[in-house]
Amino acid sequence: MSPSARHNALVTNPAPGPNVPEITTSPLLEAYFGRRPERLPVWFMRQAGRSLPEYRAAREGVAMLDSCLRPELAAEITLQPVRRHGVDAAIFFSDIVVPLKLAGVDVEIVPGVGPVVAEPVRTRADVDRLVEHRPGDHAAITEAVRLTVAELGPTPLIGFAGAPFTLAAYLVEGRPSRDHLAARTMMHADPEAWRHLMRWTADITGAFLRAQVLAGARAAQLFDSWAGALSLNDYATHAAPFSARALSKVRDLGVPVIHFGTGTSELLVAMRDVGVDVIGVDYRLPLDEASRRLGGTTPLQGNIDPALLAAPWEVLEAHVRAVVQAGRAAPAHVVNLGHGVPPTTDPAVLTRVVELVHSL
Repeated sequence: MSPSARHNALVTNPAPGPNVPEITTSPLLEAYFGRRPERLPVWFMRQAGRSLPEYRAAREGVAMLDSCLRPELAAEITLQPVRRHGVDAAIFFSDIVVPLKLAGVDVEIVPGVGPVVAEPVRTRADVDRLVEHRPGDHAAITEAVRLTVAELGPTPLIGFAGAPFTLAAYLVEGRPSRDHLAARTMMHADPEAWRHLMRWTADITGAFLRAQVLAGARAAQLFDSWAGALSLNDYATHAAPFSARALSKVRDLGVPVIHFGTGTSELLVAMRDVGVDVIGVDYRLPLDEASRRLGGTTPLQGNIDPALLAAPWEVLEAHVRAVVQAGRAAPAHVVNLGHGVPPTTDPAVLTRVVELVHSL
């Protein structure tokens, strides 16, 4: 089924997957399925994070990946911004490298640095050793989702996973990188090794996303942090087929799928065409232009500039109103940031943005 045909089928008959509770009054799901709800929905990427004092208290003394794998703690952190801000969705608290950790890869999140892989994957032999790792036990993830959904009531939970290219980039580079030269070199210098690596990352991140949906998530977001480092041709050839492979793991479950990347204004059509229902747009491209590029048929998510969260309220309010107006060009719109919540953000500002969006 083509992406557009699949989208039309889902809008007509948005049947939930196994073990997924029926939610019929969610503005978020209405928008994701391409309809304009009475209330404009809003949530924020990284809404559960360092900007919240309750998050810092809950995480005190607990390493990041450990907090993702403690079900009660992960559920509590996921719920915190819903309680505080009244957003229209919870986003599952996790990290894109959790599937690597579950598969037995030696990876840690180093404060001030980000994900660091102990043994970077640079050669075909490295890839061959890596792919011997099988997807790990998702029991902690499914329990955290179950606990979260039990507390959310009518608010839907969005499942979360990193796209195969971003996972592969971390594995090859060994840590965050500005230009991902080593990863981009491998895809051209040894394309067979690259494809082998990407098939593996697609399968483990797809399994991770599927586990969340089966446990109760009502939508699924694939986050490609580093896709903006690629040209359109490289993305279409060396990344998009594997994002499609990852998403094939949830396509039979009937939930809407959102695809987001940073610096991806030139990739939006290719990202949509891997088989998703909603495109997240970062802060660099106005939503009306994004909708034009996508043919005016794709629901959009975004794209408040996170930098303006620290601006005077009158500046931020005008910007939010402009984003909402630009979003009217799309068939449906979920208000979000054009990237994640900065850790220095005043939580009261986010609550005020939610109230403003709901009033429009």
